Amino acid sequence: MLRISNHYVSKVVFSLLFLEVLILIGSFYAGAGLRFFDGEEFVLPKLDHFFMSACVFAAAIVFSMSALGMYQINFNEGLRNSFFFQLMPSFAMGFCILTLVFYLAPELYFGRGILVMVFFFSGSGILLARVMFLKTSEFHFLESRIIFLGGGALAKECGDLALRKSSYRKYDIAGYIPVPSEDVCVPQASLLPLEEGQSLVALANKQRVSEIVVSVSNRRGGAFPIKELLECKLYGIQVTDAATFFERETCQIRVDSLQPSWLVFGGGFDQSFMRAFMKRAFDVMASLLLLAVSLPVMLFTALCIFIEDRAPIFYQQERVGKDGHVFKVLKFRSMFNDAEKGGKPQWAARNDPRVTRVGNIIRKLRIDELPQILNVLKGEMSFVGPRPERPYFVEQLTERVPYYNVRHSIKPGITGWAQVRYGYGDSVEDALQKLQYDLYYVKNNSLLLDVLILIDTFKVVVFRGGR
Repeated sequence: MLRISNHYVSKVVFSLLFLEVLILIGSFYAGAGLRFFDGEEFVLPKLDHFFMSACVFAAAIVFSMSALGMYQINFNEGLRNSFFFQLMPSFAMGFCILTLVFYLAPELYFGRGILVMVFFFSGSGILLARVMFLKTSEFHFLESRIIFLGGGALAKECGDLALRKSSYRKYDIAGYIPVPSEDVCVPQASLLPLEEGQSLVALANKQRVSEIVVSVSNRRGGAFPIKELLECKLYGIQVTDAATFFERETCQIRVDSLQPSWLVFGGGFDQSFMRAFMKRAFDVMASLLLLAVSLPVMLFTALCIFIEDRAPIFYQQERVGKDGHVFKVLKFRSMFNDAEKGGKPQWAARNDPRVTRVGNIIRKLRIDELPQILNVLKGEMSFVGPRPERPYFVEQLTERVPYYNVRHSIKPGITGWAQVRYGYGDSVEDALQKLQYDLYYVKNNSLLLDVLILIDTFKVVVFRGGR
């Protein structure tokens, strides 16, 4: 895994993305050169913004491929799914985006003849790149050989995570090194006990491992081999904590096996002035753009709500924001007026009978969230961040879920990492799962992660129907 702006990115995905950007830009030049081939030499058209047009074309196609999930690779599905079911629709979406760009910036237009050639070369090149990655995924040199220090419940959970069918990274587990302080929960055949006089680094070299994952729940006492682990690290063997392993592989921070010191001394949690300034500037620009684009949809939604259930059109509800401050979030009303006539707050259910017909549609399309743009402009919310919860539920969850208040160290958001990764939640157990994604965002938030979340939000709204 690569770590870019605090976010873990698969080396396979990054390499494929980089290669396909080169293919798209190269195809643009090849298509233009072939289109204007005069029989003796290739002559590129004299456009003032030719390179800019190539970059816009590549950006439109990469965005479309990302929105359709082409970089959430599953090599087990084979080539047919990644090409016919995703690449062709991606190119169709890219064409629509380019049409809009050319309408707004006609100087970037490069002609239909070039566009046909460019799409042909791009499709062929991306297909060949995907075939290459599909074939290389079968090679064993892409596997990472690892040892788990520990043989208890935490080690078993880490091992199960490593053996899951992952598209991005393959592991070959050499075994588990048991420690005296915990019960063995892994199969006996997978244990690698240290022989008398054998060091941990000698065992690691014998097993040809490149990484040791420390998955011991109780590290107190003399049984924990801290000096041996330092020796392994000095010999070039990567030593990874179980919490970091979970964070890297699941993009979550697991609260059930988390050591408080890991949060204190680990990286992340950037609350600097520059990060706050960039996030606020991004929030304002994105909110104004979304407000301008979605205004007709918002007006039509307001009319539909009034026709079905009369006023009020909007619904204000207390939510907990940054540093525990309570504010009123603004949403389109999606439930009947007497949804909580008993006066006690209730979890919203997946098929909630209190939801109106219009409300059911706008919830699935996330249109009910659009008025929160005003909360963002007022500075009460951010465009991307943890979902704000009601004070009644926050009080309950703070008592029952460890580290729940950490999510209140930044502004809540209209969309967020937990919302695009986990989706709907209507219980304390769901709140725990979403918290683990929220903690990952709070720890690793960056402009790159915000952009990735917005792309995933677009995909959820347009192609999966939302929560």
